[in-house]
Amino acid sequence: MSKVIVAIIIAALAGCGVETVGTAATGAQIKKQELEEGKRTQQRAQQKIDQATQQMHERAQKAGDSESR
Repeated sequence: MSKVIVAIIIAALAGCGVETVGTAATGAQIKKQELEEGKRTQQRAQQKIDQATQQMHERAQKAGDSESR
């Protein structure tokens, strides 16, 4: 009788472990996706900053060219 109870307890605890591992894996996958999206957002922002900087330099150069004439 006590062996059956021990077996049931072990089976129940093993099931909880499997569920925990599955939940952790799902959580890790979600975090990975969030990280990848964050990197893409950062890259887009950097591209916009680079474009704005380039435009600023071009305008400054044009302004300097027109002043020197």
